[in-house]
Amino acid sequence: NSRTILFIIMKNYLEFEKEIKTLEEEVDNLKSPFGSEGISEVDTKKIKTTQEEINEKLKLTYANLNSWQKTLVARHEDRPKANFYINKIFNQFTLLSGDRYFGDDKSVIAGFGLIDNRSVLVIGQEKGEDLNTRIERNFGMMRPEGYRKCIRLMKLADRFQIPVVTFIDTPGAYPGIGAEQRGQASAIANSIECSMSLTVPNISIIIGEGGSGGAIALASSNKVVMLENSIYSVISPEGCASILWRDPSKSLEAAEAMKMTSKDLLKLGIIDEIIPEPIGGAHRNPEAIAQDIKNSIIKNLLSFENFSKEEVYDHRKAKFLNIGRDQGFSKSSSLDETGLSYKGSSIQKIKAHILKNKLLYIGVGFVLIAGLVSILY
Repeated sequence: NSRTILFIIMKNYLEFEKEIKTLEEEVDNLKSPFGSEGISEVDTKKIKTTQEEINEKLKLTYANLNSWQKTLVARHEDRPKANFYINKIFNQFTLLSGDRYFGDDKSVIAGFGLIDNRSVLVIGQEKGEDLNTRIERNFGMMRPEGYRKCIRLMKLADRFQIPVVTFIDTPGAYPGIGAEQRGQASAIANSIECSMSLTVPNISIIIGEGGSGGAIALASSNKVVMLENSIYSVISPEGCASILWRDPSKSLEAAEAMKMTSKDLLKLGIIDEIIPEPIGGAHRNPEAIAQDIKNSIIKNLLSFENFSKEEVYDHRKAKFLNIGRDQGFSKSSSLDETGLSYKGSSIQKIKAHILKNKLLYIGVGFVLIAGLVSILY
């Protein structure tokens, strides 16, 4: 019937959600009092049991998603976008536009707002909600003027000691010829440099796709937070599969190898926190996930409340220098030294000492062996 057709049009399902789609269509039909035999009584008991079955299937399905399936969830059409979160989380948001060089980039929303009565600079990569807005927003792929707009506003926020909050959701920076002619690479590099040099806390929330340098340009932050089903990688799985195997169909293998999910990245120390999503993903309960993101932002801002400018800067620097190392870099305790010094583990120190004096230890070893041989024989 027309009601079922409307339901299918309004709701988008992924390939692995076929059973859930069938059950939800069944629930929708059960809720309608207009059956094939005219008006009939609504079977509330059947609706309840079917809904429970849907919830169980969603729990089971989403608890066992592989990396490629999580990529599909991160790209879901109905997944809440930056514009939604900005409107829900921040009060008195004032939109600011333009890079003062070329023009404005609609793929990034930027401006100042209030959260918990505290001023923050909000930057959000916006993909758009429907075909028209997606074209207008360039599918979330920022151009150089977008990055320069962000740099301009981050410097302004730093001058007035206002924290920065960024929402990351992009397949990557726009690779068009016009963008390259206007200095896309240098714009991304300058954005990373600006983010890393801030003396105010900056917090990044990856809400969908965190793709390539287009994401890193705004995610070089004190705290990098990911939604449970979002992804963060240097290239898309399809791009990786095309380069390594010359076969885009190997996207699953590429996604698994790239360690792009929130759990993998938390283990590797690339991100700092995972925000759990509602059953079935953020798109099934946008209000709840918006509240959880708001709580996370407030909590992280409070953690930097007593930090000085230098401590905020050093915290961010040490965080990134720590990636791939055991303990990373810390502020030197010596009064004569400035900046950060490397802090390794005890095991690393022992290994380094042995390698440095290996000839000495080899000589001592030979002497001990010779002594044992002379005693025994």
